[in-house]
Amino acid sequence: MFLSKINAPEDLKKLKLEDLKVLSKEIRNFLIKSVARTGGHLSSNLGVVELSIALHYVFNSPYDKIVWDVGHQAYVHKILTGRKGKFKTLRQEGGISGFPKREESEHDIFDVGHSSTSISAALGLAVGRNLNHGQNHVISVIGDGALTGGMAFEALNNAGRGNANLIVILNDNEMSISKNVGGLSKYLTKMRSTKQYTKVKEGVESIFSAIPFLGSPIVQALKRTKGGVKTLLVNNTWFEELGFSYLGPIDGHNISELIEILNNAKQLKGPILVHVKTIKGKGYSLAQKDPSKYHGVGAFDYKTGTTLNKFNGITFSEAFSEAIVKVANEEKKIVAITAAMADGTGLTKFEKIFPKRFFDVGIAEQHAVTFAGGLAVEGYKPVVAIYSSFLQRAYDQILHDIALQNLDVIFMVDRAGLVGEDGETHQGIFDISYLSNIPNIKILSPKLPQEIEAAIRYALTQSGPIVIRYPRGGSNISIDTIIDYTNPLPVMHCKGKKAVILSFGKAVEWAFEIRDYIVAQYKIELGIVEVPYIMPVNEEELFKLIKTYGAVVTVEDHVLVGGFGSIISTILHKHQCPKRLYSFGFENGIVRQGKIDKLLEHHNLNPKQIGDTIYNEILKK
Repeated sequence: MFLSKINAPEDLKKLKLEDLKVLSKEIRNFLIKSVARTGGHLSSNLGVVELSIALHYVFNSPYDKIVWDVGHQAYVHKILTGRKGKFKTLRQEGGISGFPKREESEHDIFDVGHSSTSISAALGLAVGRNLNHGQNHVISVIGDGALTGGMAFEALNNAGRGNANLIVILNDNEMSISKNVGGLSKYLTKMRSTKQYTKVKEGVESIFSAIPFLGSPIVQALKRTKGGVKTLLVNNTWFEELGFSYLGPIDGHNISELIEILNNAKQLKGPILVHVKTIKGKGYSLAQKDPSKYHGVGAFDYKTGTTLNKFNGITFSEAFSEAIVKVANEEKKIVAITAAMADGTGLTKFEKIFPKRFFDVGIAEQHAVTFAGGLAVEGYKPVVAIYSSFLQRAYDQILHDIALQNLDVIFMVDRAGLVGEDGETHQGIFDISYLSNIPNIKILSPKLPQEIEAAIRYALTQSGPIVIRYPRGGSNISIDTIIDYTNPLPVMHCKGKKAVILSFGKAVEWAFEIRDYIVAQYKIELGIVEVPYIMPVNEEELFKLIKTYGAVVTVEDHVLVGGFGSIISTILHKHQCPKRLYSFGFENGIVRQGKIDKLLEHHNLNPKQIGDTIYNEILKK
C-alpha cells in the first residue's frame, strides 16, 4: 500500500505518522520474504524498521550523513533509499551488498562490515564538515553489541571531549550475534530497567499539569529541552560524564516518539547520544524467539523457518564443537574464548557443559587474544575461536602478547578462505599472510572436518601459539587419507608426470578436481601433495616428494601475496631449486559477494580454468 510509493527518502516525508506505522508492517513483511529467498541478516533488520523510518523522516539523506555500524542492519535503509527493487539480488554476484557500499548509493556514506567503527567514521565526517563550514547533521547508528568493542570506546572518548555536533544512536537490543555480556551490558540493563526517571517524570508532569493555563506549556517545554525532565532531575549517565548529552532510553518501535526525540536532538549542540531500546527479530515470531539463529541465515521457508539447501554432511564448525567438548573432558586446563560468536564458532555446546571454563568477551578480538595470553601464563590451555576476517583486527596482540612470549594459545580460525555472499569484508583470505611472518607460530590447515580433533590434540602437545584454520561449511572431498597430526608431514596423495600440485586445507579438494579435469580432458596425470603444516613447512620431506617433477603448482584459497605460494617460492629460492613454480590464488584482496563457485570462475580459479592454464603453460611445452 505505502511501500510501493517509497522510492526515495523524500517520498517518506509525504506520509502521515499513522501511515508510517502501516509502512513498518509492510517493510517487515517484505524483509522476511526477501531474506527467505536470498539469505542474509534478518533479526537485526527486523529490529530497526521504525528507527530507520524515523531517521529518514527527520533527516535529509544524503545531505545529512547516516553511518551504520557493521551495516548488516542497513537493509531498511536500502529499501528507503531506492533499492527496494534490487532486493532479489541481495548478496548475489553483481547484486546489492548486504552491507553499505559507497559505490552502490550516495546514501551509503561509509563502507562497513566489521564492528565498532561507526562513531570514529562519523566523528571524522563531523570534524571534516566543520572544517568545510558545513551545516549538515552526522549520525552514527551503533548497537549495544558493537559498543563493547574497544574502538567504539576510543571514539566516544574522543568525541566527548570535543565540541563537534554529532548524534550517536545507540540501538540497544541486548544482542550482538550472541547474547551481550560484560559490564557495559549490565549498565545498559540497569538504565533500561530503572524506575527513577519514570517516577520523577510522571510526578513533575502531574504537578505542572495541575496548574491552569500554565502546566501544559511548561510540560511540553520540558520535554523539548536538553534531555527534558530526566536531564534536570535524574543523575547523569556515564555517557554524560564522557561529554555527551544523553537522551533516552526510548521505545525504538514507537515511531512518533522516535521522530520527536530525533527532532529534539537536531536542535542540540555538541555530541548527543540517543539511547533507543529495540527488539531483535521484531515482528517475526521465529526470529524474535531465537534471534541468534536468524541473525545470518541462508535461504529458508519463511512459513516454517526450515533452512533450504542445507549442507548434508558435518561442517568444520560442528566438528570443532564436538571435538573441543570431547578433549576438554580429558584436559581440565582447556578454556574456550569467543568474541561474541559462541553460536557461529561452535562453542555453544562447550558453554553449556563447561560454563566456568567458557568466556565470551564481547566484540573485542584484541582483548580476547591478550586475555588468552594471561590465562596461558597461569597454566591454562586457552582455545580462541574467531573468524579469519575478524582475527586480523588483533594482529598486534597475536604478535606482541602471544608469539613473542611463545605462549601456549590455540587459535581456531574459522571461515578461512572464501565465505561467499558476505563479500570482501568477510572473506578469510588474508590469515596466512598476516600470521606466517609472526615468530614462533605454527599453522595447520585440516582438509576434512574429521581432522579437527586430531589437530587440537596435536596442538595441546606443542609449545607456543598454534593456528588451526578451516573453511566455512564442510568438505565434498572423498578421500581415505586422514592426516596424523602427531607427525604432520607432507603427504603424496597421487603420483603423476611433469608437474605436482601442492595444496592444503580446502584447496586439497580443488587440487583433486583440477587433476580429474586434466586427466579427463588431456589424458595426463599430475601429482598431488598435501602440506598440512603450512608454517613451518617441513622442507626436507617436501623435497623428497617433489624432486622428480619439473614444475610445481600451488593452489590456495588465499591471496597470492604472502600466501602459500609465496612461502613455497621462498623455500625453492633458498635451496636454489630450479623448478618452475606456478601459483594459483587471488591476485588481490578484493573478492566480492556471490556463490563460491561463481567467485572462483570470476577470478579464473575454477578447476577447468586452472586445468587449462596448467596444460597450456606446463604440460603442452
